[in-house]
Amino acid sequence: MMQFYETYRDKPKLATLLRELSWSHNLAIMSRSKRDEEREFYLRLACRERWSFRALLRQLAGSLFERVALSPAKLSPPLRELHPDAASVFKDSYLVEFLNLSKDYGEADLHRGLVEQLKNFLIEFGRDFCFVGSHYPIQVGGRDFEIDLLLFHRGLNCLVDVELKTTEFQPEHLGKLEFYLEALDRDVKKPHERPSIGVLLCATKDYEVVEYALSRAASPALVADYQTRLPDKKLLQAKLHEFYELAQARAALPVADAVVSPVAKSKRKRVKQSRRST
Repeated sequence: MMQFYETYRDKPKLATLLRELSWSHNLAIMSRSKRDEEREFYLRLACRERWSFRALLRQLAGSLFERVALSPAKLSPPLRELHPDAASVFKDSYLVEFLNLSKDYGEADLHRGLVEQLKNFLIEFGRDFCFVGSHYPIQVGGRDFEIDLLLFHRGLNCLVDVELKTTEFQPEHLGKLEFYLEALDRDVKKPHERPSIGVLLCATKDYEVVEYALSRAASPALVADYQTRLPDKKLLQAKLHEFYELAQARAALPVADAVVSPVAKSKRKRVKQSRRST
């Protein structure tokens, strides 16, 4: 109790959040988070998502704070414009360790596992996501197509098309996704709903390829990856520490020096490489 008091006595803005959570929730966040911003991150999400104690422990073990801090969600310009709150809804990486997939799994195995573990999948995606359909059928012209997973987000008030890829992201994946979004908006979306969002959930991705592909995307879309096992928390913490050091070093330098300094460039390169490996 004394540690609890010492930790939060100078943070009155967090008082409401602390009272909304159980003592077990507060104890887990306080004991397993090293930074003030990390504690606040988990407090706010635990309240917003209404995580159970078990769900909170899973997110702590999965290093959600480190993953979000190191890799914010990559959104297309139309998505940022049409849905300004999307950045706080989606993640750059999703953890699906609960699927227990084999080493040689395929897209059918991934799809079947997510549907069978739908409760865990929706908890990982976010509280306001609702399941609409699997292999959702759409017809354009005389041809039939299927959307892998169709969700609905209550807060954003729109359909969300989740397309699954067990390979690395390729720019051509966006073309098919945009086609599905157009079909959803023309034939499935209700008049009161906002434009549909597309999510490409890939096994891996190259950040520069994603950035180039999304910069000219014409539809509200994003590219995320999924992890089938818990990440190395110590490695992520080390990378986050390096990220903070780099940010502090750049903030201390004059603008011109921060731009041309070889040391700054070298550190930026290492952080970029670390993000890719993560």
